[in-house]
Amino acid sequence: MRRVMITGASSGIGKALALRYSQLGWQVIACGRNEERLADIAAASEYISVMAFDMTDKGQLQQVADFIGKLDLLILNAGDCTYIDDVMDFDAEGFEQIINTNLVSVAYALKAWLKKINKGGRLVLVSSSAELLALPRAQAYGASKAALSYLGRVLSIDLAKHGIDVSIVRPGFVTTPLTAKNDFPMPMQISPEKAAIEIVNGISKGKHCIDFPFGFIFIMKMLACLPFALWRALALRMSPI
Repeated sequence: MRRVMITGASSGIGKALALRYSQLGWQVIACGRNEERLADIAAASEYISVMAFDMTDKGQLQQVADFIGKLDLLILNAGDCTYIDDVMDFDAEGFEQIINTNLVSVAYALKAWLKKINKGGRLVLVSSSAELLALPRAQAYGASKAALSYLGRVLSIDLAKHGIDVSIVRPGFVTTPLTAKNDFPMPMQISPEKAAIEIVNGISKGKHCIDFPFGFIFIMKMLACLPFALWRALALRMSPI
């Protein structure tokens, strides 16, 4: 039986992925911080086991390594998002928290778990389409996801000789507890179940970059091709005064 470990699995995309892979007959290790939510996920399938810990605590991640065994697939999905509303009173502590949660914790996970992936297995990093464009108020979130995608591209090269493939996931807006906090329109928003199907299908096809939904990503990529001065002018027009 193939084994997958998924972080950030107590809700949203991570939960949908855990349920999807269990339906496909995979042995799933669903990880998160909320023990109550994880217990509900474990009750949904005999193929799901759960582990509760904090991804930003490298000591806990190392302890987890002693119990998880070998993996065919590791999906690092845990993340957070906050915005910096007053740039002149720059929230350095909030910036640090997002960088630690979305990026530094991934380094901790790689240190603790990368050697657990079987040869022929795959590492998946869940980034964001936000990395494609400079978006207002997204200094922390956008920077963390842009760095995560760059990390994934480098790992794709360096891990090839070890027989480990890498996929980078860059979703648009997905209905999750994180996006529920957004106070702006979210076009072409999809459900976490739809996102999970896109990710699972992309992984099964061996894609190095898994972008969805197509229409939204296409628009983002076209805007990203504009000269920055032009995109900046558009962004300023769309931003509230």
